[in-house]
Amino acid sequence: MAAKTERISARVNENVYETLTRAAGIVGATVNQFLVQSALEKAQTVIEEENVIRLSGESAKRFFDAIENPPELNQKLIAAMKAHKELT
Repeated sequence: MAAKTERISARVNENVYETLTRAAGIVGATVNQFLVQSALEKAQTVIEEENVIRLSGESAKRFFDAIENPPELNQKLIAAMKAHKELT
């Protein structure tokens, strides 16, 4: 069974079209193939950046230190945990 496909269309000015056509030709693709592949690569990058948390070396050290050596519970944290429990 063939995979379902969807149509995407875009209107661009002549300069953009010429640039896309030139780039597609360089990589040996049609403009449509080039657009789909480029958009897919960009989409994957955006999704990855949304899902990945980047920390500096110092921030990572502080984060893991807090996990390994959690601070004592204080009244604000206890109240927040109680409020959360009441909401769920």
